Amino acid sequence: MQPKSDSSCRTSRKGEIPGEEEKMFPGTGNSVQTLAIMFPVAIILITFAFVSVLHWIDSQRKERDAFYKAETIRRVTEASGEGAQAAVELMTADERLKRLKAREGLKIGGLINIGVGVGVMIFLHELLAGTAIYLSGSIPALIGVGLLVYVFLLAAPIE
Repeated sequence: MQPKSDSSCRTSRKGEIPGEEEKMFPGTGNSVQTLAIMFPVAIILITFAFVSVLHWIDSQRKERDAFYKAETIRRVTEASGEGAQAAVELMTADERLKRLKAREGLKIGGLINIGVGVGVMIFLHELLAGTAIYLSGSIPALIGVGLLVYVFLLAAPIE
């Protein structure tokens, strides 16, 4: 239990003697400071809420697309004798498109990493002349080279 303390009523102090709350939290009456703290917090919370809703909507769309695809394949399979062959061809064409998109994504990622690495190297070389710190830009550049080597030399060919 807390000990009894004097009342911090402004009418008895007439604003001349600070109350216990004002001693513990100086500047609590300053609304500019409160806004300066609360505005970035509110922006961060709104951003996280937006990203959460966006992710939920995207997952719902992917689930709906998968359901429609499965339903289409089931109907094609049940429709005729050649339906099974058509369903298999549809699935292989879809898998081929996924692999092509992934391969193109790796190519773009490799080129972006090389560009970032070269840019960082130029920036650090001009910023800190006389030091070898600019070589740290070779890390993303080499990652980009590795991605491109994988795409063009090591990855299995797409039928």
